[in-house]
Amino acid sequence: MIRLAFDYPLVLALTPFAFAPLFRSPLRASKAPSIDAVPVDPLSYWITIGLKICGVAAIGAVILGAAGPFRVGGEVERLGEGTEIVFLIDRSGSMNETFAGRTPGGGEESKASAAKRLLQGFVERGRNDFVGVAAFSTSPMLVMPLTDHRAATKAAIDAVDRPGLDYTNIGRGLAMALSMFKADASDRSRAILLVSDGAGVIDPRIQDDLRAEFKKTNVHLYWLFLRTAGSPGIYELPEAGSDTPQAAPERHLDLFFKSLGVSYRAFEAEGPEAIQAEIHQIDQLERHPVHF
Repeated sequence: MIRLAFDYPLVLALTPFAFAPLFRSPLRASKAPSIDAVPVDPLSYWITIGLKICGVAAIGAVILGAAGPFRVGGEVERLGEGTEIVFLIDRSGSMNETFAGRTPGGGEESKASAAKRLLQGFVERGRNDFVGVAAFSTSPMLVMPLTDHRAATKAAIDAVDRPGLDYTNIGRGLAMALSMFKADASDRSRAILLVSDGAGVIDPRIQDDLRAEFKKTNVHLYWLFLRTAGSPGIYELPEAGSDTPQAAPERHLDLFFKSLGVSYRAFEAEGPEAIQAEIHQIDQLERHPVHF
């Protein structure tokens, strides 16, 4: 139902003047002895009625316009399919390299460019997702808050392949991603998609804070690990005596994520085709009824 309001409601008091054409003709009066001998002209009769109606409508429109009408804002509840999801994207310098670990050349695609292209494809799907974008290297960067405006989200994703720094501060990146969710909407389906080609060491004090925030916001966590050729995998066991967060950061980051007490899955991708397959799988897992 459309609700109207007016800037100058007192102007509407002039509305009765809009009916003046019904009582007074704008035509000039002329005296004649009698018109009884003139044949009845139905066309002229209806034209006269039509002109009077047009006059009423014209004066009424002027009064209505002078009152300054506008629609009152409101909310409409809709039900769709999707989730609230934050893309947390690694912007360390290694993301500018190919999956072979070298500078792109000869039509090759960097890991950041491949992730950008496939994440934009995720946004273009016919869902009712609210998507936010954050990035991290030395410091976290809020690129786009949660929104359902696809053009804005795609523009934000388009910026993630800019040259990055070497350091990977994943702990602060996760903290920013969690802060993007509203605390008063815990009933919604929420997820963080971490896109990274490596893992930094998270300070134990920050780990405790992240555990508390993950439980409070009830966020699903997905780690899309863009594995460089020849680098250790998430599940690869290190040599005896070297199983430390500094020597095997990917393995220990995976163990930390498993200790959060929330829904968590890790995916290893060694090329653009693998990224596309994993994103499609995440798309299928995060299909929930969403009220917005």
